[in-house]
Amino acid sequence: MTPELEKVRDEIREYAKEAGLDFFEVIFEVLDWHQMNVVASYGGFPNRYPHWRFGMEYEQISKTYAYGLTKIYEMVINNDPCYAYLLHSNNFVDQKMVMAHVYGHSDFFKNNVFFSTTHRKMIDQMGNHRTKVMMMINRYGLEAVEGFIDLCLSLENLIDFRQVGLPGRKPRPEPADEEEGIEIKKFASKDYMDRYLNPQEFLDEQKKKVEEERKVKKFPDHPERDLFSFLGEHAPLEKWQRDLLWMIREEVYYFAPQAMTKIMNEGWAAYHHSKIMTQKALRDDEVIDYADHHSGTVASHPGTLNPYKIGMELLRRIEERWDKGQFGPEYEDCQTMTERSHWDRKLRLGKEKIFEVRRLYNDVSFLDTFLDEKFCEDQRLFTYQYNPATKVYEIVDRDFQKVKSKLLQKLTNLGHPQIAVVDGDAFHRGELTLKHEHEGIDLRIDWAWDVLKNIQKIWKKPVHLETILDGVPKALSLDGEEKKEQRLV
Repeated sequence: MTPELEKVRDEIREYAKEAGLDFFEVIFEVLDWHQMNVVASYGGFPNRYPHWRFGMEYEQISKTYAYGLTKIYEMVINNDPCYAYLLHSNNFVDQKMVMAHVYGHSDFFKNNVFFSTTHRKMIDQMGNHRTKVMMMINRYGLEAVEGFIDLCLSLENLIDFRQVGLPGRKPRPEPADEEEGIEIKKFASKDYMDRYLNPQEFLDEQKKKVEEERKVKKFPDHPERDLFSFLGEHAPLEKWQRDLLWMIREEVYYFAPQAMTKIMNEGWAAYHHSKIMTQKALRDDEVIDYADHHSGTVASHPGTLNPYKIGMELLRRIEERWDKGQFGPEYEDCQTMTERSHWDRKLRLGKEKIFEVRRLYNDVSFLDTFLDEKFCEDQRLFTYQYNPATKVYEIVDRDFQKVKSKLLQKLTNLGHPQIAVVDGDAFHRGELTLKHEHEGIDLRIDWAWDVLKNIQKIWKKPVHLETILDGVPKALSLDGEEKKEQRLV
């Protein structure tokens, strides 16, 4: 960075500390537009393993930038120390705003509970993953390795999002002998007496008993939502494939909290860059440029929900409510709108409350707890859908409960279908049965078949999926290329 930017960085850092932020040390790097697009295509990690998907991302990002449709002002990486990339073409006031924004993100990464179990040296870990993948490519060939990565990435949303942030999340099991057989109980004996106390006929009988017990015992013993973990432990994979699957699972769980807290994270950063800039860092000649660019960042756009806007405004609403004491049974029992609008107990607990919210909530719990009818009216939120008769999208409802329900439905499980493994030994033939936890929305059938096909390539045996289609319970079965759709009784 230039000396001028370093001076501004030190100034913004002190303002962020004064605001109560507790962040990882941040390392800023200035990139040109080409370098920024490359880093963005790799998800912020320039040292990731090679894969065609990253090239596709680069083409899309580069073209939208060239056509003036998008511009990446900054990127920030959840790491200790935190890495942040600034675009060299940003004007000076933009760089100040971006730095304040980055310190907000770094504070969120460090303190939000859903990031507490993420790898804090992920820059190094991504480099380790790249080295391993390159070694696999050299040994097994690009086509084989890239093809298996494709299979794994097609299943990246089939993890258990409830595990994110939990210290007891299932780790990768210790490496075991790939040829390890069934554990058989034997009589204790010296080596020279073993063949007399444990003859082969006895061992065969014990093995048969264990196999019969396995057929009776449910496997897994409870529905397993983490398909990555289940396949990593039980699928008949070669060692390099198993290593690669667990590696991609680690990356999927690393990125999951960012998707689960998008509204809160961006809202928290926007809230603090707004306060730092307007109360501390802005010079008189920078106000107009800042107002223009900040308004563009938090503006609402047709057909989309701006996480910067919703997150920042809801945090401000929470701060105002707790400053004035607009919470608790007494306030909730108040039925007069005039009295509610003038309610002010002068508690001044707003700042303490939003820092508590930053620490404990994700987007679903954040909106479920704090999105109220007044906020919905103030932000003019509504539900909409496509009308095939008029061939346009139309407003369907402004009812608060329906708007809130639609938002939460979109955010729960990141909007992905909830799929769980319910039987790893279906029909006692080692076939795999999955169950879709139907929440009122049917699966897209062509996508479902494609995913089953990829799971079957990993599991090496037929795969079944129980779901509901058009209100009818059905089972989709894939055996090789043969597809079957059967009604469940």
